[in-house]
Amino acid sequence: MADPAKPSGSTREAEPGVISTDVPARLDRLPWSRWHWRIVIGLGTVWILDGLEVTIVGNMAGRLAQHGSGISISTAQVTTVAAAVYVAGACSGALFFGWLTDRLGRKKLFMLTLAVYLAATAVTSLSWTAWFFFLCRFFTGFGIGGEYAAINSAIDELIPARVRGRIDLVINGSFWVGAAFGAFASIALLNTSLLATAVGWRLAFGIGVVLGLVILLVRRHVPESPRWLFTHGRADEAEQIVAEAERTVERQTGAPLPPVEEAPIRIRAREPLGFVAIARTVVSRYPRRTALGFALFVGQAFLYNAVTFGYATILTTYFAVPEGNTGYYFAVIAVGNFLGPLLLGHLFDSLGRKPMIAGTYIGSGVLLFATAALFQHGSLSATTLTGCWTAVLFLASAGASSAYLTVSEIFPLETRALCIAFFYAVGTAVGGISGPLLFNGLVSSGKVSDTTLAFCIGAGLMTVAGLVEAAIGVKAERRSLESLAAPLSAVRTEA
Repeated sequence: MADPAKPSGSTREAEPGVISTDVPARLDRLPWSRWHWRIVIGLGTVWILDGLEVTIVGNMAGRLAQHGSGISISTAQVTTVAAAVYVAGACSGALFFGWLTDRLGRKKLFMLTLAVYLAATAVTSLSWTAWFFFLCRFFTGFGIGGEYAAINSAIDELIPARVRGRIDLVINGSFWVGAAFGAFASIALLNTSLLATAVGWRLAFGIGVVLGLVILLVRRHVPESPRWLFTHGRADEAEQIVAEAERTVERQTGAPLPPVEEAPIRIRAREPLGFVAIARTVVSRYPRRTALGFALFVGQAFLYNAVTFGYATILTTYFAVPEGNTGYYFAVIAVGNFLGPLLLGHLFDSLGRKPMIAGTYIGSGVLLFATAALFQHGSLSATTLTGCWTAVLFLASAGASSAYLTVSEIFPLETRALCIAFFYAVGTAVGGISGPLLFNGLVSSGKVSDTTLAFCIGAGLMTVAGLVEAAIGVKAERRSLESLAAPLSAVRTEA
C-alpha cells in the first residue's frame, strides 16, 4: 500500500550521497489553492511597504525641509542624498542577505530582513538631523534590499511553473499599491490643520511599522523552499513540506492531484558557494543571460528611482502644484503602475516572455520620448503630464517587474538569491543611484530643456533594454526552473 504522506512521488537516496527527487515536478503540477495564496500574501505584501516608504518620503520632501519640522534638512538633501543613500542601502542589503539566503535558507532570511526594515523604519521617525535621517534611510533600504533576494527566490521556487510569470509580476507590481496608499496618506499627514508640521511625517513612518508587524505574523506560516532543502541535504524536510502541501491542496480542491509527468532529478548536496565562485559560474556559463540581466535592471532602475523620488519636484517646479496636493497626482500614476502587471501579467505566461518583456520596455520608451517632446513644447499641464506618465508606466511597470522574474528563473538554484541580489545591486547602483542624482539635478534647475533631457535618458535606457531582450531573451514561460538552468548539484545520468 502506498505511503499516504507521499501521494504522487518520493524523495529517496539513489546512491551514497545522491538523492533522487521529484519534488520540483510535484510542486509545479499543484493546482492553485489557498496554500498558494498564503505564500503570496505572506511574502508578496512586503512590496507594498517598499512603495509606501519611497512614496511618502518623496512627497514629504518639502515638509521635512520646513521650519518647525523638527529636523534640520533641505528638500534637495531628501530627494537626492537621502534617495541615493536608501538605494545604496538596498544594494548592500541585497548582496549581504542574498549571500546568506543561499547559505541559510529562504525562510530564515525573509524573517530577518523584515525585522531589519521594521527596526530602521521605527527609528527613522525619531530623526532630528540630516546625518541621522540618512543613516536610518540606509538601514531601511538595507532591509528592503534583502527582501528582494529572499522573497523572489522563495516565490519562484514555490509557485507552479505555468503561472509563475503572472504571479511574480503582480507581486512585484504590488509596490504600487503601497505607493498609492502612501500618496493618499501623505495628503492627510501634510495637512497642518490636522497634524503639526513636526508630527505628520513621523507618523508616516509609523504606518510602515504597523503594516510590517502584520506581515511578520502572516509570514511565520510560510514554509521553507523544498527546492533549497533538498540541495542542502535535507531531503526528508523537503518531502514533508511537499507531502503536506499535496494533502492540503487535495482537501481544499476536493479532487485527486494529477500524476507527475516529469522524471525525477538526482542531486548531490554540496557546500555553499562564495561570491567569486558564483560570479565565475554565472559569467562563464551564462554570459548572454548575464548581459540580459544587466540591461533589464539598469533601464528600469534608472527610470523608476528617478521618477519615484522626483515627480513631486516636477509638479511643484513647473506647474506650481502645492506641496500638499502632489499626492493626488502620484496616486493616479501608482494605480496605472499596478494595473500594468495585473492586466498584462497573464500574457507573459501565454504569449511568452520575449515578446512581452521586449514590448513593454520598448513601448514605454517610445511613449516617454513622446511625453518628452510634448513637455518641451509646453503642451502639457500637471494633469496631462500625469496622464502621459501613467500610460508610460502602465507598460514600464510590467517590464520592470519582469526584470526580477527573469534573473530569478534563468540561473541555477544554488545561485538564485545571490544572482537576484547581484543584478539588483549592480543595476540599481548604476541606474538607481545615478537616476535620482541626475534626474533631480536636471529637474531642479528649472529649465524645461533639462527636464526633457532627463525624460529622454530614461526613455533611451528602457528602449535599449527592450532591444536586448528581443535579441537574447530566454523563452522561460511554463518551464520548470530546473529545465531552464540545471542545479549545480545535479548529477548527470549517463545515457
